[in-house]
Amino acid sequence: MHIGLMEGTIHRETLEETLDAVVAHDIFFLQYHVSKSGTSTTEIRKAIDDRQIKIVALSGTYNMIDPDVQKREAGLDKLRYVAGQCKPLGTSVITLCTGSRDPHSMWRAHPDNNSVDAWHDLVQSMEKALEIAEEYGITLAIEPEVSNVIDSAQKARRLLDEMQSPYLKVVMDGANIFHKGELPQMQDILDEAFMLLGEDIVLSHAKDLDRDGEAGHLAAGTGLLDYDQYIRLLKECRYNGAVVLHGLTEEQVPYCVKFLQEKIDVL
Repeated sequence: MHIGLMEGTIHRETLEETLDAVVAHDIFFLQYHVSKSGTSTTEIRKAIDDRQIKIVALSGTYNMIDPDVQKREAGLDKLRYVAGQCKPLGTSVITLCTGSRDPHSMWRAHPDNNSVDAWHDLVQSMEKALEIAEEYGITLAIEPEVSNVIDSAQKARRLLDEMQSPYLKVVMDGANIFHKGELPQMQDILDEAFMLLGEDIVLSHAKDLDRDGEAGHLAAGTGLLDYDQYIRLLKECRYNGAVVLHGLTEEQVPYCVKFLQEKIDVL
C-alpha cells in the first residue's frame, strides 16, 4: 500500500510549487479534482510526470438523488467531462458519493434517503453514470457514508449486486460508516464491511472521527477509528493501492504520514 493525499490539502501559488510541496512529504499519489475552468489536462500531466506522481482517482462527486432533477442532470454532465480527463491524466477511477435528499447539501442526512423513491432514483442515476463509465472504460467508485442514501456496507453491497456492472466498485473510508450508537461495535462493523465489500475496493481513504452518526472530519490518527484493525483488514483483502489522506490541514500532513506509514509497515 502507498500513502496518497487529496489534492487541495496543500496549496501554493502555482501547480508546480504545489506538487513540489507534496513530493517534499514523500507523497507520490494523489486523488485529483479537475474542472473545465482549471489548469489544462496537458499542463497537469506534464507537471505530475516530471515529479513521478500518479493520479490514483479523479473526484466526480455529485448528488445522485438530488430532489432537483435538473441538478442531477448537471452532475451527470460533469461526470462525463471528468471521465474524458481520466485517460489523459493516467487514471481509470472516478470517485462518487451517492447523495442525499437534502436540497441544500449532499453531505447532510435526510429521512427520505431511506425511501423506496430515493433508491429508485439512485438506480436510475447509476445506470446513466455506468453508461458513461462503459463508454470511457473507467471505474466508478462509490463511498458508503452515513449521511447518504448508501449509508452502510450492506446497502453498498445491495447496489453492487443490483447493478451487476464491472464498472462499479467501492471507496472504503472506515471513518464514514458508523451510525448513531454504533461505535461500541466498531470491530464487528468494520469486519462486516470488509467481508461484504473487500473484493470490490479500488481506493481507500484515511481520516478519523470523534463521534458516530456522521462522517468523520478529523485527521487520521487523531480520533477514535481503530487504525490497527482498518489497515489489517485492507491487507487481508489484498488491497495494494493508495490510502488517501484527507480531512487534514497541511500542518498535520507530517504527523499523519508518519502515523499511517508506521501502521502499514508494522501490521
